[in-house]
Amino acid sequence: MGCGAVGSLFAANLAQLDDVEVWAYDVSQAHVDAINARGLRLTGAEEVTGRLQATTDTSELPRCDFGIVATKAMHTEGAIAATAHAFAHGAVATVQNGVGNEEVVAQHVARVIRGTTFPAGRILEPGLVQWDVKGDTTLGPFEPKPAHAEEIALLADACTRGGMPTAAVDDARPAQWRKVIFNAATNPVGALTGLTHGRVCERPDLRAIVSALVDEGKAVAGAQGIVLDADPEELIDHAARPDVAYGHKASMLQDVEARRATEIDYLNGGIARFGRELGVPTPLNDAITQLVKALEASWEQR
Repeated sequence: MGCGAVGSLFAANLAQLDDVEVWAYDVSQAHVDAINARGLRLTGAEEVTGRLQATTDTSELPRCDFGIVATKAMHTEGAIAATAHAFAHGAVATVQNGVGNEEVVAQHVARVIRGTTFPAGRILEPGLVQWDVKGDTTLGPFEPKPAHAEEIALLADACTRGGMPTAAVDDARPAQWRKVIFNAATNPVGALTGLTHGRVCERPDLRAIVSALVDEGKAVAGAQGIVLDADPEELIDHAARPDVAYGHKASMLQDVEARRATEIDYLNGGIARFGRELGVPTPLNDAITQLVKALEASWEQR
């Protein structure tokens, strides 16, 4: 559900497997038509063409064992409400940015998988996606309405065999919050400055803001008893290397350049919301959220 950049990475790679039938749901008719006519093509990190069924009509979806929600966070409700009938007997994973998506999915399906993924890219044209960054994916149960461990392992195995290395874990919150903190510390800084990840990190003034955002995110995660599975600071520096993601435009910067609504409410806004509930101050995340929302508001005045 949602065959944008990240959804396309999963769909095209899973379609390489003989024992998996892949369907993609997306609202872009041009993208769907191109996929059905020529296949879903990935270029960049690897050259991949996936043959799959794509549709804009949710009534065409067959009964599915698994769903992977990859829409922008603000579109989660619409996507899962429209497709939930296909997962009456299945489990649904979210690999989206931010926090709060699992709660939305759980309102519509019985078994939910908490997912976090690091691969990234961008759509070049209908049916063609630039695969910018490789990375790992983590899947685990969403505690209030968990999928079965066997289901999670089966989906992780399929993703791995297809070309998207994926681990099934008992607790996916450490990986999720690691990525939330990573994204909330870097995406909005790039979006507000127009700089790629590497260029943000090579400026000491901006890198200091990134670190301050990381510190607030760590405090909020710690208040929940979550021990991160890796240090976001190290991951940020690793991604800034020329051979990793120096020139990558974060998804929020891509949104700003296209004057699309960003996921700020689910990244920095999400950290701030948890902070308020837990009594942890997040003044910089609050300020960043307000700045990005003000930038969005400026487009309406031009």
